Amino acid sequence: MQRPGLLDRLVQAQAERAQQSLLRRLRTVESVAGSRIIVDGKSLLNFASNDYLGLAQHPALREALARSAARWGVGATASHLLGGHREEHALLEEKLARWTGRERALLFSTGYMANLGAIGALLRAGDVCVQDKLNHASLLDGAQLSGANLKRYAHADATAAERQLISMPEAAALLATDGVFSMDGDIAPLHELAALCKTQHATLMVDDAHGLGVLGTEGAGSLAEAELDQHDAPVLMATLGKALGVAGAFVAGSASLIDGLIQFAHTHTYTTAIPPALAAAASVAVDLARAESWRRDKLQRLIALWRNGAARRGLTLLESRTPIQPLLVGGSEDALRISLQMENAGFYIPAIRPPTVPAGKARLRITLSAAHEEADIEHLLDALAGTLTRGGAV
Repeated sequence: MQRPGLLDRLVQAQAERAQQSLLRRLRTVESVAGSRIIVDGKSLLNFASNDYLGLAQHPALREALARSAARWGVGATASHLLGGHREEHALLEEKLARWTGRERALLFSTGYMANLGAIGALLRAGDVCVQDKLNHASLLDGAQLSGANLKRYAHADATAAERQLISMPEAAALLATDGVFSMDGDIAPLHELAALCKTQHATLMVDDAHGLGVLGTEGAGSLAEAELDQHDAPVLMATLGKALGVAGAFVAGSASLIDGLIQFAHTHTYTTAIPPALAAAASVAVDLARAESWRRDKLQRLIALWRNGAARRGLTLLESRTPIQPLLVGGSEDALRISLQMENAGFYIPAIRPPTVPAGKARLRITLSAAHEEADIEHLLDALAGTLTRGGAV
C-alpha cells in the first residue's frame, strides 16, 4: 500500500473547499487613506478593518515609531530573554498593566501566540479547559495543544459552562472566553462566568482583543465595563493591532502569573520580541485611546446610526453594541455574491464563511471605525438595501 502524499492531499482539500465556495484568497491593498483603501486599482470604503478608534495612521504613532527606529533599528533581533527586551517594551508593559488595572503585563508577538503561551503554561494533561463554542481559534488551539480536556459550551450560556465544569469536579480548570466575540460582535456574560469560576474554583481567562480600547472607562475593555478586577478574571489577554492600530499582544494579571509565563510560556521564550519601534507606537496609542474619549463617543454614534438605519431599511442584524456588526446571509455562495456586488458599488466587505463561522451562517462582517463619517454609514446602508432587494435576500 502506497503512503499518501501530503502535498497531494493538501491540493485535494483545496479543490474541495473551492467546490463549496469556501476558498480563501489573498488580496493586496495598494494604499490606505483614512477609511478608504485601494484594491485592484479601485478606491473602496473599507468596512473590514479592526482599526476601531482610527489610530492606525495617526501622526503621533508614526512619529513615535520613526524616533524609536532611529534609536534601536527596525527589529528587536532577539527574544525578550536574550537581549530583545528594550526600554520601550518595559514601559509599554507597565502602561498596559496600569490601564487594565492589573499588577503586571507581558508582551507577545501576536494575540494567537499570547493565547497559546498562556494556556500552555497554565494547563497540563488531566486538566480541563471549558470554552465557549464561538471562541477564537487561538483559544481552542491552545487548549488542544496543552493536552488538557477541552469541553465546549453553548454560546454565552453560563449554565452550560457550569455543566461542563461539574463533569470533571476534581480536575484543575480554566474557563476561557472571548470578551467580545470576533464574528458576532456580542459580549460574553462575564459576571455570570466570573461567579461560576468562584464557586467551581476555576480560573477565568478573557480574550479581550476586540474589547480593549472600545469598552469600559478609558477604553480599558470588557472586564473594566463589567467592573471585574484581577481577582475576578485572573488572566486577561488583549491585542495591540485592533483598536490601538499597531501590532502585538499582551497578557495581564498578577505578578505571579506574569513571572510564571516568563518561565513557561513557550511563545514568549522562543520567539523574537516585537520591534521596539512598534512598542513605542503602541505606547502612544494607549495614551490616545485613554485620553481621547471622543473616539469612543463617535463610534457609539455611528453604531446607533447604523443599527437604526438598518432597521428602517428592513436589514436584519445580529445583536451587537460593538463595532462588529454582522449581516447574516446564510449560504457561502450568496455571501460571496453580495460581497462582490458591494465591491462593485465601492465598498470593501469580504464574505466570512465556514470554517471561520458555523455552516449555514456565512455573513458580511461589517466593522465600524471612528475613521468613518455619518455619510459613509448612510451610503453603505443604501447600497446594502439595494443590493439585497435586487438579490431577493430581504
